[in-house]
Amino acid sequence: MARLTGKVAFITGAARGQGRAEAVRLASEGADIIAVDLVASASSYVPYEPSTQSDLDETAKLVEAQGRRVVARKADVRDLAALEAAVREGVAQLGRLDVVVANAGIVNYGRTWELDEQQWQDVLDTNLTGVWKTVKATVPTLIEQGQGGSVIITSSVAGLKGLPFLAHYASSKHGVVGLAKVLANELGEYDIRVNTVHPHGVRTGMTAGKMSELLEKTPLLAPIYMATLPYEMVEAEDIANIVAFLASDEGKYITGAQLPVDLGALNR
Repeated sequence: MARLTGKVAFITGAARGQGRAEAVRLASEGADIIAVDLVASASSYVPYEPSTQSDLDETAKLVEAQGRRVVARKADVRDLAALEAAVREGVAQLGRLDVVVANAGIVNYGRTWELDEQQWQDVLDTNLTGVWKTVKATVPTLIEQGQGGSVIITSSVAGLKGLPFLAHYASSKHGVVGLAKVLANELGEYDIRVNTVHPHGVRTGMTAGKMSELLEKTPLLAPIYMATLPYEMVEAEDIANIVAFLASDEGKYITGAQLPVDLGALNR
């Protein structure tokens, strides 16, 4: 549909999963892409394999296959200087910045009182402070350009609901909702929109047996995770579709909103 022709999007966590799907989807709409990823493990507590440089390279190839330009760089969202450098280089090569997708995040599981300090801190540093640093690295360019923009932050059902065994994750995802609401108010005068997207389970590989083990031991909590629609998970591309909508002019009157892509889980 080419809804983003002439636009440039900055996407964190772009090496695979939702970030890759968003990069490819926005490219298919005509956007050039600045793609960043840590391409390493953000925490020793993460129970799944980290993304690699090969993953980020593959994302770049998929964007180019859409006929779009891409600047793909290694950057940790906890490292403000690295994010600012990626933004400078991307804008220098691609000419501008219009869309920011703060997607990078990590997850692990445990009872609240059994989490240790580093486990808690790693998740908050990546999922909440990393989003703030992404905003800090990008928003000044959007304001300076004077042509509006769209900031889209990946939250979660856990950003609106107290999902068990995810106290650190839920705190970070609730936190980005507050951050987005404040930003939506502050940036409205510049015609910059800020919204959060709230997936339920997404088939990205960021899952582990530990959650199943915990739910088996506490069956009364399992219904909290139930969806309404008859599906177990959504695909990364389903989230990318919502991101493309919010990035485009079709979403130009939406700001400060929390959009669920949750199989009806929040309605339970």
